[in-house]
Amino acid sequence: MAGCRRRTWVSRAILLSVLAFQAALSLRLENTAFQDEAVHLGSGHVQVAHLLNGPPVPTDYSNYFSGTPVLAALVDARFGLAGARLLSLFFMLGATTLLYAMTRRLFSERPALAAAVLFAVIPSTIVLGHFATCDSAAVFLLALAAWIIVRTDRAPLVAVLLAAPVAVLAVGTKYAAGLCLPTLVVLAALVAWPHRGRWSIVRAVLLVIGLAVPILAGLHFSDVLDGVRATTTAGEHGTDGARELLRKSAVWSGPMFLTACGGAIAYARRGRMNESPPGARLGVPGGVWRALLGLPLCGTALLALGYQINLANPVAFYEHLGFGLLFAAPMAGVGLTRLVGEHFRFPQLACVVWVATLCMGVTTSAEWFTSWPESSRLNVALRQYVTPGEGRYLAVTPDVPVYYLRDITDRTRWTSLRSIGYQDTHGSVRHGEDGYRKALADGWFDVVVLDGVATPRMEPVVAAAVRGSGKYRALDTVPFGEDRGRYRIWVKR
Repeated sequence: MAGCRRRTWVSRAILLSVLAFQAALSLRLENTAFQDEAVHLGSGHVQVAHLLNGPPVPTDYSNYFSGTPVLAALVDARFGLAGARLLSLFFMLGATTLLYAMTRRLFSERPALAAAVLFAVIPSTIVLGHFATCDSAAVFLLALAAWIIVRTDRAPLVAVLLAAPVAVLAVGTKYAAGLCLPTLVVLAALVAWPHRGRWSIVRAVLLVIGLAVPILAGLHFSDVLDGVRATTTAGEHGTDGARELLRKSAVWSGPMFLTACGGAIAYARRGRMNESPPGARLGVPGGVWRALLGLPLCGTALLALGYQINLANPVAFYEHLGFGLLFAAPMAGVGLTRLVGEHFRFPQLACVVWVATLCMGVTTSAEWFTSWPESSRLNVALRQYVTPGEGRYLAVTPDVPVYYLRDITDRTRWTSLRSIGYQDTHGSVRHGEDGYRKALADGWFDVVVLDGVATPRMEPVVAAAVRGSGKYRALDTVPFGEDRGRYRIWVKR
């Protein structure tokens, strides 16, 4: 008994070290707000103002993104972007802790620590730990739902319903989390099978009912379905081929996914090894059960890849990969312990896998977090030319300046380079390139901002229209990053 307590406390101490390392990896990232962060936080502020003071929401944000960023907006109002990002870090640290607890319940301390060590250093975890969107909260809620399901495997069947509201909240927080709901249902049946036998099927049915009732009610009595269609199920199709998305998936999740697959295969072939304590209260389940456990956990990591390949679009790819890798992590923990072998015979093999995962996580997260233009100097420059409560503005990524200048402007006064519906003096509504050309020729916008990065197809059209209109003068160029590019600003004459 004393040995078990000592092992538990040593395991928790190691987990705290892992969490500290994870936090350091996330906090080292630095840049101004990304467009997704600006949209989430900006819309959150609008929704909070609507809830407190009653002004109508001016923009249909359900067509922009999925989720409800009210909590992050409240933190941002008090502590700024750094506080909102710190909230995301707390969610991701909580997800790692719950992953450890779930894996420890399924196996033992060693694979639990191995799963946490791997999950803490993958690019998705590092980035989401310093990214002020709803994704980190959704990952945490999915981890909490999975932990409840595993933790109540021996409890009365109805105890599984405790996970239902948490899982539903995860989907409400980020619609893409719905991809993981089937895995939660299968997990509910599998973890209870050794203790409940066929009654575990009833447990899974109860969870399905607990999930379906609030989700269907929400879809029926609200316009959430339109948001789901706009941002998730009917998302904009891109041009990235399957090969390119597979390459990105290999960079973001390859080492951990392969380790998870190896762990699932090894666990199916041999149920008990060094990751199962000798004093286990129950016998090792059969090979079929072990294979069935590994299949959905590893397969969940492929759902995001299949979804993105279907859309041919890499937008939010890293976020969705993180959802799937959360479920693959327990099997990755088993895989890492199997590489070490009994009595730590081959620790060098596990070290190679972990170092490879760490190096890929560190480099990829840093590259991604600096992939968008730094906007601090742009925001200072624009503050001089944005008229409080007035004016019309055209920008390549308007949500970023709107977020930083929200005390003097709002999203309704800004147009992006992604779409336009300009009504000319004859009442005709013009779209696309023709709409931008006509609006600029008429001097419709007071300020125009381009960066040469975000929309390479449309920017030359807009830049040529600005110069040819005779209505604007070039105000300034504002550099971003180190020799990465410049913002170009024009103001109406």
